[in-house]
Parts: sequence; structure tokens; C-alpha cells
Amino acid sequence: MKKSISVWSFPFEWSLERKLAVAREAGFEGFEIDLTEQGDVSLSSTPDDLREVRGKIEGAGLQVSGLATGLYWGANAASADERQRQKAEEILRCQIECAMRLGVDAVLVVPGSVGVDFIPGSEVVPYTAVELRARAFLQAAIPFAKKSEVKLCVENVWNKFLLSPVEMRNFIDGFQSESVRSYFDVGNVLSTGYPEHWIAALQHRIHRVHFKDYRRSVGTVDGFCDLLSGDVNWPAVMRELHRAGYSGWVAAEMIPPVPFYKYCPEVLIHNTSRAMDAILALPID
Repeated sequence: MKKSISVWSFPFEWSLERKLAVAREAGFEGFEIDLTEQGDVSLSSTPDDLREVRGKIEGAGLQVSGLATGLYWGANAASADERQRQKAEEILRCQIECAMRLGVDAVLVVPGSVGVDFIPGSEVVPYTAVELRARAFLQAAIPFAKKSEVKLCVENVWNKFLLSPVEMRNFIDGFQSESVRSYFDVGNVLSTGYPEHWIAALQHRIHRVHFKDYRRSVGTVDGFCDLLSGDVNWPAVMRELHRAGYSGWVAAEMIPPVPFYKYCPEVLIHNTSRAMDAILALPID
């Protein structure tokens, strides 16, 4: 497996160059970039802009490992509001185009939300409506994704949708397309289940992996913590990843670097790299 780190693990105010330098210094091979409204990779990025970003990442001795985005939290692809659904469609098409130009074959997709507790006042959408709209949302994007050789990777997130590994598996299989895969987040399932069970169910459908850790006793988004300091059963996770034949990118997504690393946030990057080395070296029974 190849070791990467998410751009979200760094202080927002740092320049891309500084983030890349610290990531490389800490021993990472890959860098997961994100699509934003305004930033290094944005909805308005030109081909030249993307060529420049790719050059910076590769020039730092790293590879682009994936393209994430937080924009779906403000544009629910399964919203009752048609304008939100159209915005989500624009975001996904932009993700696919940016990924193609950045030389990466995976985009992180949130195909719809039933509700989002950490966003006050967020819309609550009936579950069955979310399922129908989420399927239509991804189905419409498959031809462009296939042509662009980019996988639409559905992440298990705190959106109250696709709450079990069997449901996620069936959702992905329903498309009957290699273009729809899983962006599996280890830490995101700790509040309701066990990541090793998800991996065993999803198997070959997993195309990217996020490493996070979580403390169940906290029970909120504040429960996310440093790798190896939470409740993830890392030996079981690694055993199931090996059984599934997974050998791709694993990206650490450490949210947020502050306030816990308020004064020396670069220490988080180095600690995360060391923890990932230890996790990836765990013996497999």
C-alpha cells in the first residue's frame, strides 16, 4: 500500500508549497488534494492552473493520490431543492475533469445526505428519496467518468445514508459499472460499526482508503483523534485489507490539525507518518 496524506490535515492558511514540503519531509509518497470554491484546485481552475498544481505536487516528489471535496455539504445531490442538485452535478463534473488533468483516477463523492448533524439547520431529506436521487446523480455521471478514466468513489460519511456495509455494497453493485467504487474511510464507521466488517463486505469495490481514528466514548465529531490513539482495531483492519487484495493509496485525513496542534502543526504530519508506518507494518496472521 502507498502512503498519502490529505490536504485537510494541514493548517488552512499554509501555502500549497509549504504543505507539500512538510508532507515530503515527513515521508509521504502521495498528496490528496481537494476541490474548493476558491483555492489551488477550484470550480474555476483552468487547464493551465491544474497543470501548475500537478507540477508543484510532482516537483515536490509526491503524487496526486486522490481528489476530495467538501463542497457536497453545501450542495446535497439528493436535496429537494433542484438548484442544490444542479450545483452538485456541476461539482461532480468539475471533479472528474480536474482529476483527469491532475492525473488521478479517483474522486471522492458524497451522492446525497439524509441529514447532517454537524451543520446546524441542514435539510432533512426522506431516506427513500435520497436513495433514488443519489442513484440518478451517479448514473448520469458514469459516461463522462468512464470516458475520463476516473472512478466515482462513494465515501461512507456522516450523512445518515448507506449506514451499513451491506447497504453500501448493494448500492455500488446496483450500477453494474466499474466506474462506481468505494472511498472507504476507516474512522467514519466507528460510531456505528466496525471498519474490518466493512472491508470484508466491500472487498474489491474499495478503490481508495482514508485512515482516521476515533474514540467511541466521545460520540461526536470531536471524537476523531490521532492514529493509534482511538478505538480502531488496526490489526483487524490491515488483515481485511490484505485479504481484499487492496494495494492502493491510503491517505491520512487528520481533521482538524488545530486546536490540538495549535503551536506546532507540522508535528501532526510527522506523527501521522510514523503511525502509518507502524500500522502498515503490522503482522498479518
